[in-house]
Amino acid sequence: MPEDVIEARVESVIYRLGIGSCKNQLIGGWLQRGISGGERKRVSIGYELITEPSLLILDEPTSGLDSSTSLRIIKTLRKEA
Repeated sequence: MPEDVIEARVESVIYRLGIGSCKNQLIGGWLQRGISGGERKRVSIGYELITEPSLLILDEPTSGLDSSTSLRIIKTLRKEA
């Protein structure tokens, strides 16, 4: 796939998921602080959306998140559907 097509897909997913603010930040982990839990969930969903799947199966996409972040993720998934 040409690099410009890949870049366009990535930018599209970043825009649709609303994660532009963490575009150039480290994800982080147990030892290093990074983006928030909600942003991390949206990044992992976006990683799957890059390939434009016809079916997306998510196992508890809102587990461990507060209610407002969970609502934001569910609204985003509804728009994607």
